[in-house]
Amino acid sequence: MGKLQVLVTGATGQLGLEIIEMLQSRQMHEYVGVGRNELDITSMSEVKRVISTIKPDVIIHLAAYTQVDMAEQNSQAAYAVNAYGTRNIAVLAQNIGAKLLYVSTDYVFNGEKGAAYDEFDSVSPISIYGKSKAAGEAFVRELCLRHFIVRTSWLYGQHGNNFVKKILALSNDKENISIVSDQIGSPTYTVDLCRFLLALIGTEKYGTYHMSNSGFCSWFEFAKAIIDLSGSTVNVHACQTDRQLYPAPRPIYSVLNHQGLILNGFEKPRMWQEALNEFINGEKIDKEAGLI
Repeated sequence: MGKLQVLVTGATGQLGLEIIEMLQSRQMHEYVGVGRNELDITSMSEVKRVISTIKPDVIIHLAAYTQVDMAEQNSQAAYAVNAYGTRNIAVLAQNIGAKLLYVSTDYVFNGEKGAAYDEFDSVSPISIYGKSKAAGEAFVRELCLRHFIVRTSWLYGQHGNNFVKKILALSNDKENISIVSDQIGSPTYTVDLCRFLLALIGTEKYGTYHMSNSGFCSWFEFAKAIIDLSGSTVNVHACQTDRQLYPAPRPIYSVLNHQGLILNGFEKPRMWQEALNEFINGEKIDKEAGLI
């Protein structure tokens, strides 16, 4: 496989920064990363200008409205970015014959299945955020022939705000913290996700994939693991989700099955505990070196 020209939207976000660093370090492909200041994906004319200038072979579309609770009160903004912004990308990708990789979410499911969701389960989102991402998926399928859709969940990593960083910060300030134990899902380390995304774009294996670390846990169990690995002495208590506190409903059980990866010859992702251990140990080393 020769070098590809890769365009990354949402390049200043948690996942975007990770994949830009990986593209830079591997030097496998030429790439351009654009954030919201360089590209307003809700503007068809802007999308056309940027894509016609860069002429990418692959578009990794990460730009998204991700504020789950705010989306309930600001549905127009969520649909403008996640649905119609994605439509704009899909139309222009199809026009130039580019591959399009769209990163989606476990929130496209309602959480009522009671078992892991595979790629062929019907979507049934219960929040505006989930509905807008599902709409983006539909536009990608309808408008761009050479597409990959990759659903993921419970992302954490070096960049941006995420649950692991929040728990580590709380462990420095609190003696006791309470975390919900009735929401079950699959944590995903951004490094592992980005490795898969870069492997996927070099193939013609189009379609929908689920990519999270293997295994599952509750948010409480996830927090306990973070605390144990960090060596903190903070006490973590289990509690039930108070639906009154969150404007947006969450899927109670949104574990992702990796049928698409396995059937297409990709490696089964490592267990979430192994990935978390790598991340926490890296964080500890960085702190000791005075780098963060």
